[in-house]
Amino acid sequence: MQPLRPRLAVTLGDPAGVGPELVLRLLADEQVAAECQLVVYGNSILALRVAEAARISFSPQHIPNGHEWVEIPFSEAKSIQPGQVQAVCGRQALACIEHATRDVMAKKTDALVTGPINKESLRLAGVHFPGHTELLAHLTQSPSEPCMAFFADVDRQKPAFPMVSLVTIHEPLSKVSSLLTVERIASVIARTDEACRKRGIKSPRIGVLAFNPHASEGGLFGDEERIAIQPAIRLALERGVQAFGPLIPDTAFLEKYDALVAMYHDQGLIPFKMVAFDSGVNVTLGLPIIRTSPDHGTAFKIAWQGVAKVGSFKNALLLAAQLAAPDQSLEKPACSR
Repeated sequence: MQPLRPRLAVTLGDPAGVGPELVLRLLADEQVAAECQLVVYGNSILALRVAEAARISFSPQHIPNGHEWVEIPFSEAKSIQPGQVQAVCGRQALACIEHATRDVMAKKTDALVTGPINKESLRLAGVHFPGHTELLAHLTQSPSEPCMAFFADVDRQKPAFPMVSLVTIHEPLSKVSSLLTVERIASVIARTDEACRKRGIKSPRIGVLAFNPHASEGGLFGDEERIAIQPAIRLALERGVQAFGPLIPDTAFLEKYDALVAMYHDQGLIPFKMVAFDSGVNVTLGLPIIRTSPDHGTAFKIAWQGVAKVGSFKNALLLAAQLAAPDQSLEKPACSR
């Protein structure tokens, strides 16, 4: 008897972005179908418009490969324009996220895979969370602050690039220093170590980046290393984690580590996306559900044109399916159906 495929709740993201066309294309992907069943949360009128514009075969009455479609009302589906910031698109993206998250929390699905959203559209719609991560922490009532982590590919045996996790997420650079506490950094190191182990790395080596250039040169360029990062590394070592650092940020990515902990968003994601922009996957650690997403944004300039690359979104689906398997869970409750 064939095992049940993991059921993945998939949101289209901002309707005016590339998310809808990528999901429509991936519904017909045979590798995806072999690994998981997609439960897509979107609007069929909007999907038909996108399919026509991007030259994709799609019928809401005949979803291929045993996938499912959950219809989300969208009264403006006939009038929105691709590639534009629109409050109605922010509201629709939020409605899909809320519905999909409820279903994962209720164990109707095994994991959540989110299409890219536009933060300005969300803000215009009255949503004041800076991104998916913070919104999902609120929707799932997470007891602790989640962590953003990035995987370059879905090959557990031969990863092309170290996993990258972030101590701070969508914060102005002027605020980052004040947010670097010993316990916060140590918590991210611990979650990074746990994620590596659940990906099959038995004794992961975790590199921890410094905050300042040259790791502050003994305090010459700042004291964040002495006050927060070094004590956090010592605490991680006491907890049994192989943590190294503080590493000089501009050379750390050239060294051999299973994962790197960056202090702020661009410190970790600029080098990561230089290598894995078309294949990388964002995973949220610390939620009571599994959540992955492509590592790119809405790409408004090419939305609905049929030219967006599916690699990152496809990998987000495949990684979610891996993590949803019984022996590859990231704090995942069993799905009931």
